[in-house]
Amino acid sequence: MKIGLSTSSVFPESTAAAFELAALNGYDGVEIMVGMDSMSQDSTALRNLVQHYQLPIISLHSPCLLITQRVWGTNPWGKLDKAREVAELVGATSVVVHPPFRWQREYAKNFENGIAELNRNSQVGFTVENMYPWRAGPGSFPAYAPDWDIRKQDYENVTLDFSHTSVSRTDPIEMMQEFGDRLRHIHLADGTDSAADEHLVPGRGTQPVREALEFLKRNGFDGNIIAEISTRSVVDRDERIADIKASIDFVRGVFPRGEE
Repeated sequence: MKIGLSTSSVFPESTAAAFELAALNGYDGVEIMVGMDSMSQDSTALRNLVQHYQLPIISLHSPCLLITQRVWGTNPWGKLDKAREVAELVGATSVVVHPPFRWQREYAKNFENGIAELNRNSQVGFTVENMYPWRAGPGSFPAYAPDWDIRKQDYENVTLDFSHTSVSRTDPIEMMQEFGDRLRHIHLADGTDSAADEHLVPGRGTQPVREALEFLKRNGFDGNIIAEISTRSVVDRDERIADIKASIDFVRGVFPRGEE
């Protein structure tokens, strides 16, 4: 098991800054959020960062956010194939992917079978992340297909995100129990039942994050835990560094170094 830092955790700083702060705070590696930063899209630049900081790339998060709809082209299967290629080139063992948006009808229709085929034909594991309904006032909009609740599909590998369980008002421990050994990846964060996807530092929201980590430890979890927090509203870089350190300290409180 490795404890990594998502490059999204340092936004608006760069992918290179994420490597710097991960090394500074004792992380085992990084997850690359493929986004608008050109370095996050470039396998040569990423390999140079791995070499410079002597930190591996644990995983890649494919560009499936609204703001990255044109990164690596507009064909969603082309994006995933590119993610596989880059992951293999940089030594990452997994690619995290969101379920399609509902308006991506053709992509959504074949998504479950397509992910299964990618997992059969690649050494990289594609792991599908739990999402949430978009909430507005008293109602909600089911923005993802086949469903935001990935328990309804039989994906071989899944990722659990605590900020997303907060928005969806889902019990993360119950979700973990239902996933069983399909759970391969954790996005470590927290939330406060807000309709916003907060990605708080673990322990600063209302999710049972510590209890969930203890559940994983009791059950011999051997996947990876990636801190994916938001530090975009910090006052200065020192506060960003403190939040990144607080996140790994939180995990180390349950998984001390040497006991992963």
